Amino acid sequence: MSKKVTLEKLIQEFRLEVIYGWDQLDRAVTVADLYRPGLELAGFFTYHPVERLQLLGKTELSFIEGLTRQKREERLERLCHSEIPCFIVTRQLEVPVELIQASKKKKVPILRTSLATTKFASKLTNYLEKYLAPATTMHGVLVDVYGIGVLITGSSGIGKSETALELVKRGHRLVADDAVEITQSEEGTLVGHAPELIRYLLEIRGLGIINVMTLFGAGAVRDKKKISLAIHLEAWKEERQYDRLGLDEEKIRIIDTEIPKLTIPVRPGRNLAVIIEVAAMNYRLKQMGYHAAQQFVQQLGSAIDDSEEFD
Repeated sequence: MSKKVTLEKLIQEFRLEVIYGWDQLDRAVTVADLYRPGLELAGFFTYHPVERLQLLGKTELSFIEGLTRQKREERLERLCHSEIPCFIVTRQLEVPVELIQASKKKKVPILRTSLATTKFASKLTNYLEKYLAPATTMHGVLVDVYGIGVLITGSSGIGKSETALELVKRGHRLVADDAVEITQSEEGTLVGHAPELIRYLLEIRGLGIINVMTLFGAGAVRDKKKISLAIHLEAWKEERQYDRLGLDEEKIRIIDTEIPKLTIPVRPGRNLAVIIEVAAMNYRLKQMGYHAAQQFVQQLGSAIDDSEEFD
């Protein structure tokens, strides 16, 4: 189901004045992009994105004022498409009578703000991008390890929460346990946070639910974090060949974004918290251009070449 924001919510958030359309305030805005219809006012309607909010600022209204009455009526009637969520006039400018008449005919609301067009467009775009961003919920734990958002996944009972507790004890910060709400705030960026009900809580089997912020302080938690790395915990399988060099880079797709994924086998004696710490540090090194496995393979190749020269 696609996300949406109603005009009523926008009016409350930005204190907009309703010029026309009190009975249409349940209309939904489904895209974050805004549109300033300059070409349309000049008579070019080949591409008119009617699904967007239409902003009319000083430039557009000055152009309308310069048209003859007949052209004003004709252009504004064509501009008022019934699928447009609404028109928003900025700078508290006077709304053309012809626009009100055309809006009444097509039942398109007209709102007004006192803010300048550019400033209002920036605020409105940020607001819509936040509320209309694609989102999903995943079963797992999100921890901030050395500034890297690490999403820990695995089957129930594998030890995700216990590993998170050990990481918190080692000075890292918990973001979410059990359910991680993930939003794709922009292309290629995933941000995770905990549902309101279970924020700062950690469930440890045999111990119960603990409040990490109460036990370890405000420095042990954070509200949200960009997810950079996924670590999947699974029970050790003797028959499976696990990557021993680190050359096989697996990816996981969440919404429309791919992030690196590591599979860590779990068995008694393995310190998962330390392994995840090292994985986070290694990820940072890779981001800085150093890849230990590739360096090793290059050195190995050079050593083999050198030995062949001496044979």
